[in-house]
Amino acid sequence: MLYGFLMLLVCQLLGELIVVAGDIPVPGPVMGMVLLLLALVLLKKPPQSVRGVSEGLLAHLGFLYVPAGVGLMLHLEMISEYWLAILAALFVSTLITLVVTLLMFKLFGRLKRKRGEN
Repeated sequence: MLYGFLMLLVCQLLGELIVVAGDIPVPGPVMGMVLLLLALVLLKKPPQSVRGVSEGLLAHLGFLYVPAGVGLMLHLEMISEYWLAILAALFVSTLITLVVTLLMFKLFGRLKRKRGEN
């Protein structure tokens, strides 16, 4: 379990370093998740320690939204001022996410059929 947390934190740290060194306009944790994804693809199977930690974090995912909720309460005045732009951004980003997810499912389904898998 400790190794799993260490691997997640190292990926996040490497992501932060890459973003800062390359002046890339992407959050460091996102770059860290990309690095973790690449590592998992190379390993072809998640290590049990990473899997255990990830499942534990997912089981308590609701607690991770508490800081975001507090942030919303702190900036409620600014949010009420720009609510239309925020709503439009949420709608467009959700729509884009749904379309990309659909396209990825179709692509992977097609690849799976070509390989003869069910």
